[in-house]
Amino acid sequence: MLEQLSNFRDSIPSLRAFRNLPPNARREMRNGLLFLSPWIFGFMVFTFIPIIASLFFSFIDLSITDGILSTPKFVGFDNYIKMINDPMVGVNPRTWITFFAPSSTPSAMGVTITFGLMALPVGIFLPLSLALLMNSPYLKGQMVFRSLFYMPYIVPFVAAIYLWGGMLNTESGWINRALIFLGMAKENVPQWANDVNWVYPTYIIMGIWGAGNAMLIMIAGLQGVPTELYDAAKVDGANPWQTFWNITFPMISPVIFYNLVLSIVGLFQYFTTPLVVNSGTGRPGGATMFYNLYLYKNFYAYQDMSYGATLAWFLFVIIMVITFLVFSTAKYWVYYAGDSRS
Repeated sequence: MLEQLSNFRDSIPSLRAFRNLPPNARREMRNGLLFLSPWIFGFMVFTFIPIIASLFFSFIDLSITDGILSTPKFVGFDNYIKMINDPMVGVNPRTWITFFAPSSTPSAMGVTITFGLMALPVGIFLPLSLALLMNSPYLKGQMVFRSLFYMPYIVPFVAAIYLWGGMLNTESGWINRALIFLGMAKENVPQWANDVNWVYPTYIIMGIWGAGNAMLIMIAGLQGVPTELYDAAKVDGANPWQTFWNITFPMISPVIFYNLVLSIVGLFQYFTTPLVVNSGTGRPGGATMFYNLYLYKNFYAYQDMSYGATLAWFLFVIIMVITFLVFSTAKYWVYYAGDSRS
């Protein structure tokens, strides 16, 4: 029996490779795993196990009523069927409610996608534009401006939201007061987060506050472009747009791709701003009931653990599918040094 167990252990490639390592290499690997063990423990306890538990929750009926945890009951795919028929999720075409439909409550997924289509271009092109400006040799005091643009990013996000909430207050905010001072009628000033037509621009303006981090990443990509390529383009008579499109953009496309993927994932998980600014109520008119906020309310406010876990796994699948689609397009526009561009 012991001999069979030893043969099985030796048949595992990783263990066999470990046993074939020199003593010093094995000792270094053990020390490395020892130092990694706190992270591994934290990942297992606070990430991996909760993920598996949430998957289990999605197949049972588990909720808290009056502070009492219900008896778990296996219900199969009932939670997923409920999700498909939930108009707030908008999976079933028969129950899909578009954001632009009159006198209707938009679905949480519709709100998320609508806002994402508006905010994503700003989140990509604004940091890129700032990075190009901050990297320009004609700009004096680059380090000062870079620091000023980055400093808002280190402010706690919730504190920044409260700060913007004060500035954009419809009655006492200095932005509306400035507009009235410039001649705009008081009844015509924007209602910002209280107006369905202004709430998304308001959220986008608040998001611009933290664009400095993405800007620095873009600057790092720009500074990695070989200067001899620009010299060759100048000799060939290329104008600034041709230089950007044929040299700068291909060389920094991996950085843009990185920011694009992070932005998409972040937009589908958009949560803090509507929770703080509009108190998670979905006002005005359901326009701020984002999918992640709807998930949170089901899991924590309504304490429906099973349905909340089901919504979480659906969000996970959606993000995975969209991320896969974005990665599948990378071969057409993302250039890596040493590769040929398709």
